[in-house]
Amino acid sequence: MIHATNQQNALTNHAASHAPSLLYLNREAIASLGGNTSALYVEAIAEVLAKHARGQYVQPLKPYLRTDEKDGHIADRIIAMPAHVGGEDSVSGIKWIGSKHDNPEKRGLERASGLIILNDPVSRYPIAVMEAGMISSMRTAAVTVVAARHLAKQGFATVSCIGCGLIARRQLQSLLEQFPQIQSVHLFDLHEKAARQLAQDMAEAFPAVAFAVDRSAEQAIRQGEVVVTCTVADQPYIPFEWLQKGAFVSNVSIMDLHKEVFIRADKVVVDDWEQCNREKKVINQLVLEGKFSRERLHAELGEIVIGEKCGRETDEEIIILNPMGMAVEDIACAQKMYQRAVELGVGLPLSLY
Repeated sequence: MIHATNQQNALTNHAASHAPSLLYLNREAIASLGGNTSALYVEAIAEVLAKHARGQYVQPLKPYLRTDEKDGHIADRIIAMPAHVGGEDSVSGIKWIGSKHDNPEKRGLERASGLIILNDPVSRYPIAVMEAGMISSMRTAAVTVVAARHLAKQGFATVSCIGCGLIARRQLQSLLEQFPQIQSVHLFDLHEKAARQLAQDMAEAFPAVAFAVDRSAEQAIRQGEVVVTCTVADQPYIPFEWLQKGAFVSNVSIMDLHKEVFIRADKVVVDDWEQCNREKKVINQLVLEGKFSRERLHAELGEIVIGEKCGRETDEEIIILNPMGMAVEDIACAQKMYQRAVELGVGLPLSLY
């Protein structure tokens, strides 16, 4: 990995030259740099969550661009996610990511697609453009991994995943890579074929783990010590009673849990309170109804990472993570990818002029 000072000098030299350039990384290039495995992302997410807790960032509330409000699905939008990651190795950037819930079925495309642009924090010149889909899905999974280290029962062996698309695949891959003690995974999807395909693919990659496709979301969830939601649900469907004692829920898809779950859980953790308390998501609904507040929140995840707040304290606690997703996470991961690409000479240089 190149040193921050060397990187900053290189960036300033690029910006000051007569032909400023940037580096383009497509998905194949990102994968060649280790971007299709979890290690880099887990490291980057742990570091940036600590910076978030210490206030070493700038992160405006992300705007949602919706063009079909009347009949549109909750997952149909384009989001602009700008951020500045501070500290010694600072960088600025933006993720521009679009989503259409019916892309897989109607167009044979992944649901989400996008780009990440990185900017030199000194000159403000763009220094890199890269495909965002792989980074976005893998950093989302890394958040679950970092949270599980602090919020799941130590030695947990059973994971349940609801929704079996690309996000689920990345979540399971990252959990299984980082927690070798996992013995079994329970899957459910409204489209059974998707669940069976994911089970088959994951079993080939992780032959020591047992994968089961369950008949219902309830059956899968009741068996999970760690539960991960990876759906495009626009209405809650998971009641508190489905969660076993000691469960940790990474509520990745945000809308899956009934309001009572947030009220009855032993601890509720978010990535960023301001980001979570908006867009009429479940927490925002509870706040507007006077049933939840910043004061009732246990912690932001970064506060737990740096030890300012406690994580799991007993094996009986039911703990909910509600991760809206933060731009600083994408920018931090993209920066590590960019640094690795510069070091190894990977990517396509493009002239700005």
